Amino acid sequence: MNPYLSIVAASRNDNHGGDLTNRMEVFLRGLYHQLSQYHLPTEIIIVEWNPPSDRPGLSAILPKPPSNGNIILRIITVPYEIHAQYKTSSHLPLFQMIAKNVGIRRAKAPFILCTNVDLLFSSKLVHFLASKKLKKGTYYRCNRCDIPKEIDYSAEIPVLLKFARKNIIQRLGKNRLYPNFNGQSKWWYHNILTLGMVWGIALIKRFSESRLKTTIESADTWACGDFTLMHREDWEKINGYFELDAYSIHIDSLALFAALGQGIHQKILAPELCIFHISHRAGWELQDPMQKIKFDIQMPMLDWNTAKAACEHMLREQVVLPINGPDWGLLGRTLNDTTITG
Repeated sequence: MNPYLSIVAASRNDNHGGDLTNRMEVFLRGLYHQLSQYHLPTEIIIVEWNPPSDRPGLSAILPKPPSNGNIILRIITVPYEIHAQYKTSSHLPLFQMIAKNVGIRRAKAPFILCTNVDLLFSSKLVHFLASKKLKKGTYYRCNRCDIPKEIDYSAEIPVLLKFARKNIIQRLGKNRLYPNFNGQSKWWYHNILTLGMVWGIALIKRFSESRLKTTIESADTWACGDFTLMHREDWEKINGYFELDAYSIHIDSLALFAALGQGIHQKILAPELCIFHISHRAGWELQDPMQKIKFDIQMPMLDWNTAKAACEHMLREQVVLPINGPDWGLLGRTLNDTTITG
């Protein structure tokens, strides 16, 4: 099989956030069901980073793809011995963005989507992917809709998707028509053409401000680690995600600005072409202020002001910060790569 799309995510069997196994199963069952409908040749790559020694590996617990030959599942394992070489390895059991780089460098499809294992894709989003209209020189973003964690994991995928559409807690992401103007209420995403005043303000902002400022404000960095899709050559142009010994927050945003600085254009998909995020205890977006403060203090992480300055520098100077070497994504390291078919 020659896949058109590689879907890359990172995980480990550590019950992160509670119910992780259930969330991973729903993620895969959803993709199996939807991709099979459209016969889209796809490989799903899960990079198993630093697998716990006291639990089964992911290949033993995850559902197999259907036997239609259009979908394969690959588990690429990064062992503890490699994980332990990073300075903050004792604080972080998984370096999500470095793990995704491992998948990017080993993906076989021309288009590579980096995402996470606690998501359901809307049917219209999968239909768009299956239309094979993706273009080189463009990175694709979509809205993330958070849904309650109290879902029936055993339900059929159509039932879960119906529940997701009717139980959105919040929507993260820019409006595709006027991304330089922030707005988060429901009407902002669906009825913008009826809102003459907001429409006018957005246009005034776009034409009165500098192109640099407009581009900065229009970059859809909200929850971009959950869905960033671009051509393999574009991922290589920015050297993947920056490989920092830190928690993943803001590192995904740096990748978007590196892409913009290299002339890779942004396309935000329509609101119905979205992903549904199954909430969990460790989810940063839904934590209360005290939880966020305690989380930030404990984690080695990139400050947003520093990240923002780096983003603006890369866009203004049209450069990619020289953080990654040519071996980014552990290129040249021999890793166990297990292919699972139906």
